[in-house]
Amino acid sequence: MKVVCVTGASGFIASWLVKLLLARGYTVHATVRSLDDPKKTEHLQALDEAKERLTLFEADLITEGSFDSAFEGCVCVFHTASPVVFTVDDPKAQLMDPAVKGTINVLKSAAKVPSLKRVVLTSSIAAVMFGVDVPQSSVVDETWFSNPLVCEQKEMWYFVSKTLAEDAAVKYSKENGLELVAINPGFVIGPILQPTLNLTSEKFMNFLKTGKELFPDGIYMLVDVRDVAAAHILAFENPEAKGRYLMVGNMVRSSVIMKILEKFYPAFGFSQRYEDNNCNEPLPYSISRARAESLGVEFTPLEVTIEDTVEILKEKKLLNL
Repeated sequence: MKVVCVTGASGFIASWLVKLLLARGYTVHATVRSLDDPKKTEHLQALDEAKERLTLFEADLITEGSFDSAFEGCVCVFHTASPVVFTVDDPKAQLMDPAVKGTINVLKSAAKVPSLKRVVLTSSIAAVMFGVDVPQSSVVDETWFSNPLVCEQKEMWYFVSKTLAEDAAVKYSKENGLELVAINPGFVIGPILQPTLNLTSEKFMNFLKTGKELFPDGIYMLVDVRDVAAAHILAFENPEAKGRYLMVGNMVRSSVIMKILEKFYPAFGFSQRYEDNNCNEPLPYSISRARAESLGVEFTPLEVTIEDTVEILKEKKLLNL
């Protein structure tokens, strides 16, 4: 049984990653910011096989060396730990340092472990296609890179942090003999395992409640959290995997989401909303799924993802129907 480590294990994607790794027979080391916080630990300890093959470690992104003990004996690190916030008062302290310096601290700890050769990094589409011109009918793929200078001018701090963190990780890995694979998901939804709402789930829930658009153009680049977690594992298990992998299962206008909601949940009252908002114009660009599918990713149908998202929010008493 191979030993792997997941950083930031209490998060949305990471919790599913721990769950799937345990189900595949891995022994998992998982880092959290505080072992004394039940919101960070209890849902992980309740997973199947957790008692037998899950060990929790406390680690802090901005403290160099704090991941050393968690990585001991591991063959792979899945680095998911990074703040996901769009509004900040202090971009350096709240985003840049944890994302960029934190990633380097993780890689420094990884480089100390002889058995550890591969790191799978949770990056983002935020590092792919923002602060750049996207020509009409373009196909956005892994060769695209966000422009951090433009993003900074627009105070898009989360996008800056993800772009700089991925760039720093690539450079450090090349210089220190680590194999790095980056997973770049779009807007992640799906069933939550953790007890608290993550940012994307919260924003999607608010859309369900109000019908108010999350994005000015009403275009949603959605991906199921279970597909993102599975892609991380495939990126480790496939020795040929390298570079970055975009993870966008469906790029749709909000009217498509509303139609699905109306089909399964007419009590939401989305029928009038999607009729009023029914845009028939073609999407201005598309997101390539080719590399993700070459990795072995099988994307969950959008209807399944949306239904599972709503059902877990209902179960947790966050949505009333």
